[in-house]
Amino acid sequence: MNTRRLGNSEIELTTVGIGTWAIGGGDWKFGWGAQDEQEAVQGILRGVQLGINWIDTAAVYGNGRSEEIVAKALQQIPADQRPLVATKFGRVIQADGSIQAIIKADSIRRECEASLRRLQTDCIDLYQMHWPQPDEDIEEAWTTMVQLKQEGKVRHIGVSNHSAAQMARLQTIHPITSLQPPYSMLVRGIEDDILPYCQAHSIGVVCYSPMYKGLLTGKFDAQRAAALSEDDHRSRDPQFQSPALEKNLQFVESLKTVAADANVSVAQLAILWTLRNEVVTSAIVGARSPKQIEETAAVGSLQLNQDVVGQLNKLLEARSAS
Repeated sequence: MNTRRLGNSEIELTTVGIGTWAIGGGDWKFGWGAQDEQEAVQGILRGVQLGINWIDTAAVYGNGRSEEIVAKALQQIPADQRPLVATKFGRVIQADGSIQAIIKADSIRRECEASLRRLQTDCIDLYQMHWPQPDEDIEEAWTTMVQLKQEGKVRHIGVSNHSAAQMARLQTIHPITSLQPPYSMLVRGIEDDILPYCQAHSIGVVCYSPMYKGLLTGKFDAQRAAALSEDDHRSRDPQFQSPALEKNLQFVESLKTVAADANVSVAQLAILWTLRNEVVTSAIVGARSPKQIEETAAVGSLQLNQDVVGQLNKLLEARSAS
């Protein structure tokens, strides 16, 4: 499986990583509906068996549930074969179910200890600030993360959903190992300034939602979108509602021809597109079952040729013009 160096670290990540947002369950604001825990564990194990060497999770995913499921999977893998684990802090679920943005030092330390306990480890491989909110607290948060690294509780520190300007502020305190931004053919906001900034400052990029929550898999239609349960946050996402949904589904139909010509699935095509730029270290793909990860893990040993990239660029230009 292909690997790329993660920013300024010594870590070589496989070009796909296992994402665990969905397996946190549906009983929180940004859940994906009910999940089968055993299927989720088996999905992680299958992904590792196929060669994926890292897992991404977060404390807020199911209020710690995702981290607990990751730990159950890790306990079934020999210690010397376990994948690297990245997790995140800064989104704290309150007693009433609301999510509060907190990145003060004392809260970060509590979150870190809780994540270590749930993951059943004494050191987190990559610890990330989930969101730069409140903005005025990011320096305090980053300073605390540097301290956690010095104390040996985390190996590397990174950020998620940060702008280039915010990363520049943090770089004066300590180098950033990685950024985790959203990136897909439907969400391209990082291309103009964030990717160039990361390249110039040796910051690894691990993108999330490369298939945009399933829309870019070729397996969604209007009926399935309408049937999304209330505890699946996608039911409230404008991209899954008219008029955006129809435009998205039409775009996916155009992708099917390109995917067939390239001998890949639409989902694989979507992931490979994000990896066409070497600045992107790895793409995070969800794994709710072994079958799901078997399709997407194959991307780790593939790459798009320039003819296919050119076809996709034309489709994207046409989409932008419509």
